Amino acid sequence: MPISIAVALLLWGKVRGPRPVRILSRLAMILFCQVTAVLMVFVMVNNANLIYGSWDDLLGTGKHVRAVPSVPPAEPGQGSQPGGTQAGGDAKPPKVTQQFRSVDDPKVPNDVQKTDLKGQLSGVDGEVLVWLPPQYHEPAYKDKKFPVVELIPGFPGSSSTWYGTLKVSEQLKPLMQEGKVAPFILVSPRTLLLGNSTDAGCTDVPNKVNADTWLTRDVPQMVLDNFRADASPDRWAVAGYSAGAHCATKLALAHPNRYRAGVSLSGYNDPATEKDSLVGKDAKLREANNPVNIVRTAAQPPKVALYISGNKGDGYEDGQAIAAVAKAPTTVQVQETTGPHSSDVWKNMVPGVFQWLTGIIPAQP
Repeated sequence: MPISIAVALLLWGKVRGPRPVRILSRLAMILFCQVTAVLMVFVMVNNANLIYGSWDDLLGTGKHVRAVPSVPPAEPGQGSQPGGTQAGGDAKPPKVTQQFRSVDDPKVPNDVQKTDLKGQLSGVDGEVLVWLPPQYHEPAYKDKKFPVVELIPGFPGSSSTWYGTLKVSEQLKPLMQEGKVAPFILVSPRTLLLGNSTDAGCTDVPNKVNADTWLTRDVPQMVLDNFRADASPDRWAVAGYSAGAHCATKLALAHPNRYRAGVSLSGYNDPATEKDSLVGKDAKLREANNPVNIVRTAAQPPKVALYISGNKGDGYEDGQAIAAVAKAPTTVQVQETTGPHSSDVWKNMVPGVFQWLTGIIPAQP
């Protein structure tokens, strides 16, 4: 912006031509300065909150859905193998060793690593960020497998937000070293999969996107293939804020063979709460993906522990609605919070939330 103002001041008195031309030229200079000012503010806000990970995300030009194949069901009891067994008895997808690199973002700690994953079951392609706990490379833990937490951002949101804005790894590292928090592997996959500012809602939508399969099968399989991660659902959790909180609750309840716990920070139950939700625009999908309905219609209560927090009018009542229909072994802890719907509130909750998670899915003894 300072450059645009300097250019305008430099050229202001040098404009030549008839009076109407001079007026239009100077108006164009003023407009240019205003546009650059707005863009600068947007970039500053985006850089501070990591709302969009790239210009492609902002403009909706990124290509992350390679195909929308029919997803084979996971066999019963295959919760420890996210790929499951293919239809017709074929073996689960072969192990794929990923290449990892540092995250090119000054707000993200340099011990967070990034890979580009091609989802074998979902047809989704996207980046996945992984952070390993301090114990991972210690000799005493060389034969240990570690619990995992998938971190889901809001909408729109970047796979970097949990690390760069909520400071999850920076806050938890000293707590893990002190033994106050379990040494979780933290995994944050891309969730902004569709262009045109459309929220996939962490759901498999026929002929549109297999977002659920991407998050609950492809991403976990990648983690198991590349890290010493504990495959048992007793050692996996999913956490999210805002739209990601809705996803965390829904995915935990819908996939008790994958997750033992879910954390919702200022989430909601009705997918249509997010006006850009693809799921919210379809009556059947909207009903099927409401966590209250998932609990009500489950053949048996899912063995899942939920931590749901929110202000009144911003997630608190939604948590109470789930708690009202939950039956053992489903447990729901609802925590009322104060403050705005913002990352400042969620960031401050990180230590307490992960201490709660440690009690639900502790590391191997």
